[in-house]
Amino acid sequence: MNENKQHGIDIELDAEVAQGHYSNLAIIAHSTSEFIIDFAAILPGLPKAKVKSRIILTPEHAKRLLMSLQENVARYESNVGRIELQQMPSHIGFKNHGEA
Repeated sequence: MNENKQHGIDIELDAEVAQGHYSNLAIIAHSTSEFIIDFAAILPGLPKAKVKSRIILTPEHAKRLLMSLQENVARYESNVGRIELQQMPSHIGFKNHGEA
């Protein structure tokens, strides 16, 4: 078990969670009180994508996540170079399903 301190908060990361999950598909839905993000992997030769993780956030935390991702992508691009987006098939990528 790994414990980290970030922003004065003790964060516990057990070995199983630390392994993570590969995802190349995210499905996003929302209601008035929450955002739901399903992370899935769709791989060649497999008939369907399997959801590996579901994260449920308040609208405020969803916006904080958006801002943090924007900041981290900008930092990454300033160090490594621009991330080029390639045309993806319409069934792969990030999907917005609107209100749940």
